[in-house]
Amino acid sequence: MSLLKDEVVDFTLYPGMRVSEIVEQMGRAGGFTARFINEAVEVLEVMIRDESSVNFLAFPAAIVSTGVRGILRDMLDRQLFDVVITTGGTIDHDVARCYAKYYKGYFEADDEQLYERGIHRLGNVFIPLDSYGPLIESKTREWVREAVSTLGERFSPSELLNFIGGKMCEGSILRAAHKRGIPIFSPGLLDSSFGTAVSFLREEINFHLDFIKDMLKLADLSFTMEKSGALILGGGISKHHTIWWNQFKGGLDYVVYVTTAVEWDGSLSGAREREAISWGKVSKTAKRAFVPGEVTALLPFMYVALLERISGFSRRGKSLTNLK
Repeated sequence: MSLLKDEVVDFTLYPGMRVSEIVEQMGRAGGFTARFINEAVEVLEVMIRDESSVNFLAFPAAIVSTGVRGILRDMLDRQLFDVVITTGGTIDHDVARCYAKYYKGYFEADDEQLYERGIHRLGNVFIPLDSYGPLIESKTREWVREAVSTLGERFSPSELLNFIGGKMCEGSILRAAHKRGIPIFSPGLLDSSFGTAVSFLREEINFHLDFIKDMLKLADLSFTMEKSGALILGGGISKHHTIWWNQFKGGLDYVVYVTTAVEWDGSLSGAREREAISWGKVSKTAKRAFVPGEVTALLPFMYVALLERISGFSRRGKSLTNLK
């Protein structure tokens, strides 16, 4: 195979270009992160157009505190993905931002001063205390009590989140998933303000949050899927649960990773998609791409380019909320 096959081509840019045209040129430009963005969009396009594929969207909580929340919500509203796997903190931010405001801040802020003023800092996002813990706790207690009356005393996290989604604002990720029949799995749900409120409420009323039931739902899905794909943003528990359950069907057929994490420390968050092949979590024949970079900077370009490429295509979602 010739190593000198694809020539480096200069960018030719002009006012009014479509984002997809720019991304396509990035694929021909040769370096350095640019070409990976184009490769990722190409994989996503094939994955989205494959109606036989069950598509997973995995992401951590931090990006939900930013405007990227709107992109994630839109992806679900358009039914581009069939399953969400995320962290407990995602629920915190999604709930909080339905009822309160977050603000642009800066990394160099005086954190002692912020503490004295009742402001939390998440990177360069400022979150007023009143917009977070107390608000989330109040809404959670209200909704869980309603869920017990409606669902009974035993339900899984995904069933609880689907129930709550029906009560959220239109800008919410949970709301979009509820409307489209997309289950949200959060194996680390208790690691959050939401989860703490649920835990404390357990001392007041009798109910059981059945995490095993959700794991069995994912197991049943993994053994019945013909094909599967995933867009995995960041790392951690969301990433691992996505690739872990897909190993039981022979690995993901399509996968795109976007992360700033490094692989030389042996972390799961930094592990490349090629490493997952050795575990059977990604198929040897999978269409795959890895994009080294920060999600809030890259995902908007990737998503618009994807939408332009699939313009006119309408994907039918799987409506998996009622997985047994």
